Amino acid sequence: MARLPARNPGSGAAAGTATGAAKAGKAVAKTRAATAAKATRPGKAAKAAAAEAQLGLSLSPAAAMAQRLCGVDEAGRGPLAGPVFAAAVVLDPARPIEGLADSKILTAARREALFDEIRSRAMAWHIAFATVEEIDTLNILHATMLAMQRAVHGLAACGISPDLVQVDGNRCPHVPYPVEAVIKGDATVQAISAASILAKVARDRELVALHAQYPEYGFDSHVGYGTPQHLLALARFGATPHHRRSFAPVREALLRGPLGADAMLPVGELDGAAAGLRPSPDELAETIDAFDALDAMEAIDDAIGAAVSPGPALS
Repeated sequence: MARLPARNPGSGAAAGTATGAAKAGKAVAKTRAATAAKATRPGKAAKAAAAEAQLGLSLSPAAAMAQRLCGVDEAGRGPLAGPVFAAAVVLDPARPIEGLADSKILTAARREALFDEIRSRAMAWHIAFATVEEIDTLNILHATMLAMQRAVHGLAACGISPDLVQVDGNRCPHVPYPVEAVIKGDATVQAISAASILAKVARDRELVALHAQYPEYGFDSHVGYGTPQHLLALARFGATPHHRRSFAPVREALLRGPLGADAMLPVGELDGAAAGLRPSPDELAETIDAFDALDAMEAIDDAIGAAVSPGPALS
């Protein structure tokens, strides 16, 4: 099975990371003081609330005490092909970024613009991924946790150690820092929004590059998701080495074999393949139960030990 290059998608930190932690503490304290003062002046309440949201300070007592709040999110759990990506971001309260939001509601052009702005203005950031082989070995949930672990470890290797990690969703990766899950965090915590944008853009770029190798699959349009176009390509041409063999539509395509470039599938068969993307309640319950299994945690710990060391930032 072909493996994607064992590389680090990128990381970065603001200049002067040796003094970054101390500056961050002062900046957070100043922002809190300014927030309290502005809230007492007419017309400033909305801006004060926005400043709090930028730091993610209003969600929990732990977040309210954080000076280096690290947001973490993933991209690419559902697709049939390609790695699952994750990013970790510590925003700089002295350099706020306008327009951060859940990456799914932003246009591609806006995500690209924010991608560059986040990397230049954040205190620290890191993008990581788990490979297709790791997805098929660990399952997609465990592989996602592994990618998140790599993202947090990579960010810390830049010289900024978070004092709190907030993760989008209801599950947390095992990291050596205080960590909490935030439901819909990509829409409510700015650092998580920033992480969702970095992960989404980095993964989309990876799939667009894959399109150059396999143009017949249309990776540049569906970026690996199970669209009718993608399912038909699977039926016609079979699975590439970058398809996730643990996902039902890919397994079925492998069993059936390529049907040829001119083959057509009945609509009902396409619908059935698409339905295979949605786990049954029993399958979902089993996956969630397995998520807490000790042997799975040990597998992730073994895999994280083999993770690549942080490399240069994306150009």
